[in-house]
Amino acid sequence: MKKIFTACLGTETNTFASIPTGHQLFEETCLYRKASYGKNIPMFGAPLAVWKQRADAKGWQTVESLCAFAMPAGKTVKKVYEAFRDEIISDLKAAMPVDAVFLSMHGAMVAEGYDDCESDLLAHVRKVVGPDVPVGVELDLHCNIGEGTFRDATVLVLFKEYPHVDVSERAEDLFTVMEGAIEGRTKPVMAAWDCRMIGVFHTTREPMRGFVDKLMAMEGKDGVLSLSIAHGFPWSDIKEMSSKIIAVTDNDRPKAEKLAKELGQEFFAMRAATQPPYVTLDTAMARAQSHNLPKPMVLADVSDNAGGGAASDSTFILRELLDRKIKDAAIAMFWDPGVVKLAFEVGEGAEFDLRLGGKLGPQSGAPIDCRAKVIGLARDVYTTFGGQRKGTTPIGDAAALQIGDVTVIVNTKRSQCHSLDCFRKLGVDPSTKKVVVVKSMQHFHAAYAPIASEVVYVAAPGALVPDWSLLPYTKVDKAQWPFLADPHKT
Repeated sequence: MKKIFTACLGTETNTFASIPTGHQLFEETCLYRKASYGKNIPMFGAPLAVWKQRADAKGWQTVESLCAFAMPAGKTVKKVYEAFRDEIISDLKAAMPVDAVFLSMHGAMVAEGYDDCESDLLAHVRKVVGPDVPVGVELDLHCNIGEGTFRDATVLVLFKEYPHVDVSERAEDLFTVMEGAIEGRTKPVMAAWDCRMIGVFHTTREPMRGFVDKLMAMEGKDGVLSLSIAHGFPWSDIKEMSSKIIAVTDNDRPKAEKLAKELGQEFFAMRAATQPPYVTLDTAMARAQSHNLPKPMVLADVSDNAGGGAASDSTFILRELLDRKIKDAAIAMFWDPGVVKLAFEVGEGAEFDLRLGGKLGPQSGAPIDCRAKVIGLARDVYTTFGGQRKGTTPIGDAAALQIGDVTVIVNTKRSQCHSLDCFRKLGVDPSTKKVVVVKSMQHFHAAYAPIASEVVYVAAPGALVPDWSLLPYTKVDKAQWPFLADPHKT
């Protein structure tokens, strides 16, 4: 009987963010051992559940180790990363011999002293299992892939969709490719091509939609086992930061190299057309004021996205909504545990004076002093991901506040707004509003696009401002687009 070893360790590190990633943040987000989550599978444990199900179906044994993921923030505390890494390695040693290792990681995890945590963990894994045991890794497409990861992983499979509604499907793909390697039917080989560009690539619109569909149509044919697009994570100031194309073929390295380069050149050629249509805060507010369609205008506050390491407490958009007296608006979610505590103290239906947001420095803006009415309260709230993604996300205790003409959702566990649940579980129906603001970069899209008349991406100030010229890089290689018009010619 075959035996596989599985584990999850990850976070997306914004090296410019002020919030440290420590043990408590992992506990609040996702921290389980040996599948202790039971049937309530956390969002980040979905690949582990898929791999166990597939292994069970073949009569294989699964040894599951750590399942740890932290809501994106700043660098992970050194001792926390090392303790989690060492726990996985200790469990792996105890499980030996194994026929394969499956790891779910993010691909943009940075800790104090470790700019490339994925390569470091994989080096430790490879040292234990030796050169011949297949090691498969599923990564978020917002990954920055280092040389060590390519050296020590047998197969890398990345999410293809942004928003990430395909996590379980890509876990299935990884198992299928690894299954062939474990049983000796195939010999996966990988190649990658560095596209040398920085950007944000939504797969919900062209030309990215067609490009992703093309890659998926090529997989499983003519010896092509897997194709992935690494979008990169521009808010990580590390030398590995870049976008790449990864090709996995069946024992044909020249073919993998040729495919990666050809597809990488095609991806690079569409660099300008792929970038989101960001608008300024002033432009967004002017459009919101004139909006009169039956469905809401959805404004994405991309710069205050907790899913990219921001505090989720910036006040720039809320202040404009209030100052311009835009009626029938709603915004989610403000991370402000103190305000939530006060809302529970006074109770639903009561009014109280508060100071909201603006707690984490200049990137959060100035706090808003106001009077609010509590219109909804809920304890220990979990939200699902919009679309098809399995698993749930804890957002803690939450309160719905009415501040003037704006309904504001405030919560205690920092999380981006990727579901309608954060409104509806507080008794608010966002589909009835004129303007809905979501603190998210793109993961909101699967849930909110169906209720929206239009979606507007707002480049307000904040920790994830989508203007690379404003980021104080010290380690990133700037021989990339858009710093250079065509770095491949240089």
